[in-house]
Amino acid sequence: MIKQVIRGLAGCLVAGALFISCQKDNAETAQQDQKIPQDVLQKIGNKGFSTADVHKVDGGYLVEGDILLSEQELSSVSSSPNLRIAEVEQYRTNNLVTRLPRVIRVKVTGLTQPYIDGTDLAISRYNALGLQLTFQRVTSGSADITIRGFYQGPSGGFITLGSSGFPTNSGNPYNSISMNTHPQAYGTNPNVSYVGSVIQHEMGHCIGFRHTDYMNRAYSCGSGGNEGSAGVGAVHIPGTPTGPDAASWMLACSNGGNRTFNANDLIALNYLY
Repeated sequence: MIKQVIRGLAGCLVAGALFISCQKDNAETAQQDQKIPQDVLQKIGNKGFSTADVHKVDGGYLVEGDILLSEQELSSVSSSPNLRIAEVEQYRTNNLVTRLPRVIRVKVTGLTQPYIDGTDLAISRYNALGLQLTFQRVTSGSADITIRGFYQGPSGGFITLGSSGFPTNSGNPYNSISMNTHPQAYGTNPNVSYVGSVIQHEMGHCIGFRHTDYMNRAYSCGSGGNEGSAGVGAVHIPGTPTGPDAASWMLACSNGGNRTFNANDLIALNYLY
């Protein structure tokens, strides 16, 4: 769930800054966390994800802002090692998309033209990289990833832009992306580059990427800490930096505009796919 600070809320907006420039009251966050059963929080923690600000949503639990974990995923046990790409750079989950080379079919349903165009933009950016993993938008038949809308206004000064999940143990991409159609998310006339950048980010999760600033969400969000290790073991990808990267497409929070792959993102994508 990439979050955006709502303009006009006192003390929250810094012009030209990052999406999250203030955080919810700690008491509010603690109250939200208390509503989640302790055994669920334990499972989330055992998976290596942060147990802070967990939300119960349709289909499971939303963690780390835009990651949906289903009940089945929380109960499953992964035997794959976790790959870490630099100290505060790219990270992937235990599972990746397998059976390469492979075409991932993407369908947009129930959304207006800017979301369709944004999907096409995101797909074109991935397909231009020459990876073994490519994407194709389909309008009929089955799809590997379905992009749907939901309508949700701001809460506590923040608004959800989109959410998705991680690949399955069987090597398939996460099968859905949810995009917010509320006017305060993208406006009444959504900018295609903005929408496409968010979809591009959520597609990154679907194929196994965690947030670039996973070690410190405050880097792009203005607040927040370590999201969790998501497993045991780490392998550094040669050629990737060990410092923060302000332009990465997988930063936890968007800059509110057009953001695509930078040079370090390309290293990570080519290493994995």
